[in-house]
Amino acid sequence: MDTVLVLDFGSQLAHLIARRIRDLGVYSEIVPFNTTKANIQAINPVGIVLSGGPSSVYDEGVPLPLPEFWDYVEEKKIPLLGLCYGHHLIGQHFKGKVVPHKEKEFGKATITLKQQKTIFQSLDKEEIVWMSHGDQVEELPEGYEIFASTETCPIAAMGNIQKKVYSFQFHAEVNHTVNGRKMFENFLFGICEAKPTWKIENWVETAISQIQETVQDKQVILGLSGGVDSSVVAMLLKQAIGERVHLIFVNNGVLRKGEVAQVCDWFENKFHFENFHMVDAEDLFLERLKGISDPEEKRKIIGHTFIEVFEAKALDLEKTYPNIDYLAQGTIYPDRVESQAGSGGKSSSKIKSHHNLALPDDMKLKILEPLRDLYKDEVRELGRELGLPAGLIERHPFPGPGLAVRCIGDITKERLDILREADAIVIEEIKQAGLYNEVWQAFAVYLPVKSVGVMGDFRTFENVCAVRIVESIDAMTANFAKLDWNVLERISTRIINEVRGFNRVVYDISNKPPSTIEFE
Repeated sequence: MDTVLVLDFGSQLAHLIARRIRDLGVYSEIVPFNTTKANIQAINPVGIVLSGGPSSVYDEGVPLPLPEFWDYVEEKKIPLLGLCYGHHLIGQHFKGKVVPHKEKEFGKATITLKQQKTIFQSLDKEEIVWMSHGDQVEELPEGYEIFASTETCPIAAMGNIQKKVYSFQFHAEVNHTVNGRKMFENFLFGICEAKPTWKIENWVETAISQIQETVQDKQVILGLSGGVDSSVVAMLLKQAIGERVHLIFVNNGVLRKGEVAQVCDWFENKFHFENFHMVDAEDLFLERLKGISDPEEKRKIIGHTFIEVFEAKALDLEKTYPNIDYLAQGTIYPDRVESQAGSGGKSSSKIKSHHNLALPDDMKLKILEPLRDLYKDEVRELGRELGLPAGLIERHPFPGPGLAVRCIGDITKERLDILREADAIVIEEIKQAGLYNEVWQAFAVYLPVKSVGVMGDFRTFENVCAVRIVESIDAMTANFAKLDWNVLERISTRIINEVRGFNRVVYDISNKPPSTIEFE
């Protein structure tokens, strides 16, 4: 099977590059920037992509490929594609000149193609791309040509056709680069001559085999949230080890309206898991979250408390089921990359911690994360392969810390109950408008900001509810949904009329990046 390697230099988008390649049917694997010649030889890639990253190539101590990497690539004539930082690496290594630009460039830009061949075959003279950089290649390496320019970036893309080396200043991997997929197609099939033979079914077989090899005859506890990710892990584990998986669903007090009853019904009555356990720990979680307003602290408390609850339940279960050694989680790649857990190591920039990655050092159970390298849409595809119903597969993502990170500031049961009611209205109206499966996420946020209102003949002084609805494919980038004003008006009217505690509704119109999807 043909493989394309992605060298990760600390980019938040390294796995998005790999995902784009896999989407086109070519297997892709991410390796650290300092991977050895022996490792590359063992994989025998048909092409290599150099990712972006937060560093500048001219600084001290920045991530650089090993010298043997360049020698091996040139010797074997392996096609290269550099993106952003990778563009600078290629420019620097082949004796071009990389300099800091007077202004950082961030956002959409229009490139003008100088060469409509090879990597830009079948593309328009002008293309919309996504820029995110502070440096530029100022002088071309010898033997290279300019393939594209912008008004502020003369060398927006360059290449050496004979050596099969190409590089872009922009990020072709993000959806904001309109024809980025076509650029990857040209690289994979025109330049690397790769064969599209990789399928998600292959991954299922491999994952089940790896789970069986890792777990052996041990028992596994799964922290079940009822969302897509942990539900897919549940079905995967059931196929791999049968009834040796024990599902533990914890009511942590920060779930959505009606969620406890819904999840219990699914896994007890519809999927018939023999070892399903619901633990009501609402009071414990809310007591520990009392007075905590810092989002990182919230995530840490929730993560540690989850582990305590799981381990306590494991001790109880071990009276009947010995050898419980593993805690499985529905961690997916965006969780890890935003928590600085990607293969770029210290080169990666941390965005936020995820509760299921903020684990205590002294925990007794070993962690099992079968989905750790997948994106949400890939997980949904897996869910279909494993026979999960559409209603569960198509559920909007819900953060592990739940409403704790949508209730800004201090958390109380009263605030959470108010937020639950508003959130339920948002979902009801989105479904009523036939938009639920058209958007990535829709939810309400409790803002601890009070404003004056008038209801009837009375003055009110209540809190503000923010509504966040976004469109995305994989959560690495997202745009706010430009909904019909009538839908937004119905949401606003219902929240103000039906939910005691809100007298004002605002709509969040920020994209990711620069914002995150969640508020905290």
